[in-house]
Amino acid sequence: MGDAAYEDRVRAHVIRKCPTLKVNDLHKEAVKYVKASAQAYAVLELMKQEQLSEDEVSVVKRGRNHASNAPKNANVAEYKYATGFEALLGYLYFSSLTDRMEEIIDESIKLINNCLTSK
Repeated sequence: MGDAAYEDRVRAHVIRKCPTLKVNDLHKEAVKYVKASAQAYAVLELMKQEQLSEDEVSVVKRGRNHASNAPKNANVAEYKYATGFEALLGYLYFSSLTDRMEEIIDESIKLINNCLTSK
């Protein structure tokens, strides 16, 4: 559920940011935010900046440690942290902490956007 909530918010962000792009280009732009390496970057930055509570970090770590599939387009560490990030969002969603989930998603989008624009 966390991955669906995140992708929904990312797609809304991309449409607001680039309303005149063609559908395929919108998809390519969204992929920059939802790929494992971007999600891993965001969650690691959130932890580094101490923007997550101890409970939230614990959920990320449990989700990270549970990841067992072989990644297709990311290294194993990125894939595991991306899984932990999605687990956190799902946990917040099912705990009815959607305001907090949205805060984390918004901050993640900002972090990834800053990383993309600094390249």
